[in-house]
Amino acid sequence: MRAIVHGMRVDRLLSGVGAVVAGAALVPYLGYRKWSWETERRVQALHELADRPQRRERTPTDLPEPVADYFDTVLEDERPIGRVRLSQVGKLRTGDASSPWRPFTATHHVTTNPPGFLWDARVEFVPFVPVRVRDTYCGGDGAGEVALFGLLSLGASEASPELNEAELMRYLAEAVWYPTALRPETGVEWTAVDAETAEATLEHGGASATLTFTFEDGLVRRVHADARYRSVDDGFEPTPWTGRWDDYELRHGVRVPTTGDVIWHLDDGDLHAWRGRLRHVEYHR
Repeated sequence: MRAIVHGMRVDRLLSGVGAVVAGAALVPYLGYRKWSWETERRVQALHELADRPQRRERTPTDLPEPVADYFDTVLEDERPIGRVRLSQVGKLRTGDASSPWRPFTATHHVTTNPPGFLWDARVEFVPFVPVRVRDTYCGGDGAGEVALFGLLSLGASEASPELNEAELMRYLAEAVWYPTALRPETGVEWTAVDAETAEATLEHGGASATLTFTFEDGLVRRVHADARYRSVDDGFEPTPWTGRWDDYELRHGVRVPTTGDVIWHLDDGDLHAWRGRLRHVEYHR
C-alpha cells in the first residue's frame, strides 16, 4: 500500500511539473500571438490613414546641387513611393557605451503620405528570452513599447511633443530607404549649406524635424541633428545625434544603403547605439 501511495504521489508530482512546463512553454507562444495581433492592427491603422485622399502639391523650387545630384543618382524609378516594408538585422545597445550589444531582427513598415512608420523588433537579451520592441509614429503621434516575450510590459512611452519630434526626425533620417519622400512636393524644405551639405526640414502635425545631410558621390553618407530628444530616466534630453549610411545597392529601381550606424554624442563620449543591415525591401507606389 505504501508503495502505491508513494507511486501516486510521484505521478501527481510529475503531472504538476508537466503542467508548469507546459504553461511556461505557452508563455512565448501567447506573447508572440498577442504582440503579432496588436502589430497587425497598428499597421492596418497606419495604412488606412495613408489611404485617405490628401493634397500633394508640387512646389516649384531650385534644389541645392548636392540634393539634385542625389535624386539623379539613386532614383532609376522616379514614381513616388507610398508604402515600404523593410526587414533588418543588427545589434543595439539599451544602456551606456559600456553596455553589451544585443542582436535584433526587425520589420519596418513605412508610409510617406502622410509620414508614418512602425518598427517591430525582436531583441535577444539572453538566449531564448526575447524582448519585443515596437516604435511607432502614426497620425503625428509617437509611441514606444517594450515587452518580455511580447506579453509582459517592461515600459512604454506615450505621445508627447518631445517624442513626436524625435520620431519624425527618425522618419526623415531613414528616408534614404524611401528617397522620393525627400522631394519638395512631400513637404521637405531644402536649404543649401555648402557643396556637400544641405539642411532638410519636415513639418507634420505639431512637430518639426530638421537634419543636416552630408553627400558624397551623389549619395547620402551622414545625417546629423544638433539636438534630438533622447529618453533619459522619466523624461527627454536634447542630444546631438548622427546616422551614417553605407554599402549602397540598387533595389527595385532605387539605390539605398544596406548598412547603417546610429550614434549619440554624449558629454563623456560617443555612444554607438544601433548598427543594422538591410535584408529586404518592398515598395508599393
